[in-house]
Amino acid sequence: MLDIRLFWIGFWVYLASFIFFTAYSASKKRPAGIIAMGLFIAALVLNTAALIVRWVVSSHPPMATMYEYSLVLAWVVGLLFLYLTAKFRKIGLGVVISPVLIMVLVIASMLPKRASALMPALQSYWFYIHVSLAAISEGAFIFAAGAGILYLMRKESSGKASILPSKELAGELVSRGIRIGYPLFTIGALFAGAIWAHYAWGRFWSWDPKETGALVIWLFYTLVLHQEVRGRWKEKTLAVMSIVGLLIILLSFLGNLFLGGLHAYI
Repeated sequence: MLDIRLFWIGFWVYLASFIFFTAYSASKKRPAGIIAMGLFIAALVLNTAALIVRWVVSSHPPMATMYEYSLVLAWVVGLLFLYLTAKFRKIGLGVVISPVLIMVLVIASMLPKRASALMPALQSYWFYIHVSLAAISEGAFIFAAGAGILYLMRKESSGKASILPSKELAGELVSRGIRIGYPLFTIGALFAGAIWAHYAWGRFWSWDPKETGALVIWLFYTLVLHQEVRGRWKEKTLAVMSIVGLLIILLSFLGNLFLGGLHAYI
């Protein structure tokens, strides 16, 4: 199918952009950075096209399966990267964001990709609110983790120009990613999810693996945000916690695949 071909072409173009981002980071040669950004933008266009074609083929927004959710998640991370690169003029950010995005697509590549009609439980606008806000929030958390990796990689500012964001900027991106993701996750993954579950299955909460995973993610980021606001977790600790959060998100995602439950509709 066309949408799957677009996915695979986009996957390899994303991978090529990562290679050029790495070359740019190592060589500081501007042509490598321009090629990396060009490839990344092309891959994002392919990602967008794959979602649009999937929507046309399936006759519903591409959010019904874990494969489709992964595509949306990668798309959100890609848009965040382009926005922040344009704002801060730091192409080198791609050296940590592109591999995190590719990791999401690697998971997508291993999932069933067959498009199908929506099952009755998913035929609700609350479902789309739930999934879209969850994807945006987790995209922000994933971006924060990429910035956290960059923070741990960077040394203190030496006053010299660098293609990579400064340690201070990386720390700020970690904080912003968490602060953007948390309220969206609270509204989308928890409240909208509970309302949708009530309409779909007649109860707000079922303690299935996906719901339990979402609660763990929310409790974790509640703790992180609380500790940051109180001034107890800053800079290095916040960067480490953003990476721990990414691991929890991945465990929740994969747990849904292996443990089943009400959300196991792949």
